[in-house]
Amino acid sequence: MTQAPTPTADTVRRLVRSLLKESTGRNTGEDGGPDVHSVGEGHEHTWWVGTRQVLRLAPDQDASARRRRELRLRDLVRPHVPVTVPVSVAHGDWAPGLAYTLDTVVPGGTADEHDVSAVGEADLAGLLGGLRAVPVRQAEALGVPRTAPRSLDALRRMAVQAAERLATADEFDATRLHLTPPGAAQLAAQHGTAVLTHHGLTGEHVVVSADGRVRGVLDWTEAALGDPAEDIAGLAVAVGSPAAVRAATLAGYGPRPCLRGLWLARCDTVLRLAGHLEGRAPGSLPLLRSRLRRAWEPILLERVTEFKDDDETPP
Repeated sequence: MTQAPTPTADTVRRLVRSLLKESTGRNTGEDGGPDVHSVGEGHEHTWWVGTRQVLRLAPDQDASARRRRELRLRDLVRPHVPVTVPVSVAHGDWAPGLAYTLDTVVPGGTADEHDVSAVGEADLAGLLGGLRAVPVRQAEALGVPRTAPRSLDALRRMAVQAAERLATADEFDATRLHLTPPGAAQLAAQHGTAVLTHHGLTGEHVVVSADGRVRGVLDWTEAALGDPAEDIAGLAVAVGSPAAVRAATLAGYGPRPCLRGLWLARCDTVLRLAGHLEGRAPGSLPLLRSRLRRAWEPILLERVTEFKDDDETPP
C-alpha cells in the first residue's frame, strides 16, 4: 500500500498554488494564494485553505478509494436530504495514487459546540428519512459496502465489564447498564432493514449553527449499507439521546431501531472511555466524558417493552 509522509504546510501551499494556477491561468508566485493551516492535532491530513475551503488529503490508497467514492456518493445523496452535503471544487492526486478533495466549507459550528434546537431535530429527521430514500442499488453501484449488523448482546457483555472498571475509577455508575440478554435479543437488527447510513455521525461531522439548526453533514467516506440504528447511535452521541430518538421517530423509525441505536451508543461510549483511561484508545478525555453523558441521557421510550413486528419497515 502506498503510504505518504505527513504533509507539511509547504506541501499544501504548492498544491494550492497549482490549483489556483489551473483555475485562473495565472502564476501566483512563491508567496501567492490564500493562507493555509492544519485543522489541528489528530487531523494532519486536513487543512484550512483561507476561510472558505478545506483541503482533505488521503493518507493511503484505501482512504483514497473512499475519498473518490465519496465524490460520487455525495451527488447521489444531495437531492434526498435537507441539509448541506459538501461540494468539491477540485479533486485529484496530491501524491502518486493518493487522492485529495478541495471542498467548500459549510458555515457553522459543530454539534460538540452548539445544542440542536427543535427545528434542528426536524433537520436531523429529514437527514435520516432522506438516507432511507436513497436507492440501495444505486449506492451499491458506486461501491458503497454492505456491513453486517453488530451483535448488541456481544457489545453489552464487553460494556458490562468496562462499566465495572469505570465504576472502580469513579467515572460511571455500573448499575445504569441494566440491559439484559433477553432485552438485547429483543433489540437485534431486523432482517431486510438495510439502508444507506452515514456511519460516522460524530459531533464534529454534524454542522450546527448558533440558532440550533443543522446546516450540514461532513465526511461521507465511511458510508455503508446497513443497520439504520448505527446512525441513530451516532446522533445519540452527537446531540444527546432524547434529540436523536425524537429525530428518528419523526423520520418514521419505530421503538425497536430507536432503542437499539440508544444502547449501541451507550455501550460504545462506555467502552471508549474505559479504553482511553486504560491507555488503549486515543481521544480527548473531556470529549469522551461529554459523549458518554449525552448517550446516557434518559428518554421516555425506555419504558416501552413490546414492539410491533413491522415498526421499522420503511414506508
